[in-house]
Amino acid sequence: MCGRFASFTDAQDLADELAVAEIADDARLLGPRWNVAPTDPVRIVVERPRREPLPDGGTTAGEITRTLQVARWGLVPSWAKDPGIGARMINARRETLLEKSAFAKPLGVRRCLVPADGYYEWRRLEAPPGTRRTPKQAYWIRPADGEVAAFAGLYEFWRDRTRADDDPDRWLVSTTVITTAAADGLERIHDRMPVALPRQAWDAWLDPSVDAEHASALLENPSAPMHTRPIGPRVGNVRFDDEGLIDPDPEPRDPEPVLL
Repeated sequence: MCGRFASFTDAQDLADELAVAEIADDARLLGPRWNVAPTDPVRIVVERPRREPLPDGGTTAGEITRTLQVARWGLVPSWAKDPGIGARMINARRETLLEKSAFAKPLGVRRCLVPADGYYEWRRLEAPPGTRRTPKQAYWIRPADGEVAAFAGLYEFWRDRTRADDDPDRWLVSTTVITTAAADGLERIHDRMPVALPRQAWDAWLDPSVDAEHASALLENPSAPMHTRPIGPRVGNVRFDDEGLIDPDPEPRDPEPVLL
């Protein structure tokens, strides 16, 4: 799974890297994060028709535009009774996307990219003799080329029926990160990893005219090579959110660190 990641690249730099035409105000104002946790606001890249104003005060669908927006991490299905379910839906397994009602529809019509500078994972180690507690080694995992990773994601809209129609907070936008079986040595750390789409797949993944079947096929392409680094345990506490979290662990617990 992917339960923590970092997103500290400036919004404008992300827009330049991901060919984003418009940056929403909340996405521009969202500060750098080194310890993004479930239910936190995150930036996502989507392609949707721009809303054009009409003379009567209404709006109509205009040109499809790639934008950088903010969503809450943890997908809340449109049919959910309350948004609490999102905390359990931060990830969506690639292998069962079409089988799960919460993910099947978004796969066909609401796909996004979740930009990240890297993510964190914990490797389970052997317990010392005479103890029951299993020690873990935290790892920082990022693209080997140093570029931003574009995680394949889905997003959804949830309407809060307790709020008035003119309440700007009546709609919640949420997102999930798609994961797949770990490969290229990462399976030594954890059996799952987020799908980091290669650049050549971005346009098709975001294109709303691409159906679920063809979109699913894009997830089968291998991710770009990743670099791994054992880091200290502070990342396990959401109260810590600083650039020191990705510093190398001078004394790793892992007796055989995974260095890719």
